[in-house]
Amino acid sequence: MMESASSRPRLANLILLLGRLLLSLIFLHEGWSLAADITATVDIFAKLGLSAPVALATIALQIGAGLSVVAGFLSRLGALALALFCLATALLFHTNLASQNELLHFEKDLAIAGGMFVLAASGAGSISIDKLLRKRTNKMPPWIRAVLS
Repeated sequence: MMESASSRPRLANLILLLGRLLLSLIFLHEGWSLAADITATVDIFAKLGLSAPVALATIALQIGAGLSVVAGFLSRLGALALALFCLATALLFHTNLASQNELLHFEKDLAIAGGMFVLAASGAGSISIDKLLRKRTNKMPPWIRAVLS
């Protein structure tokens, strides 16, 4: 069956929504898991040589940017933040590439970063809060219009 030209954009926007949901799931799950047992989280971060504020910032980033991507609200910024987070995680914590498990985590972090960079470049699509806000951008400063586009 051949698709009409008018159905392609709708399908593309549904696929963007599905991609946003799937990409965000890992961050929302991990952020909530870290927040659920904050004492253990701070202890784990301390063993890695990281402070409690870094642990709290990590939780805030994962939940905040994860929700941003899911909702399509400032999704380009949320996706960019998570892409950079994944790159940092890969390069700082998964460096023993002789270990098959570490190599797998390194590659997954790079793949997720790649997906987030694509989302940052493409935007959230029409099924998003950004799209709703774009309709009201006439009175907004240019930098806000740029972030929402």
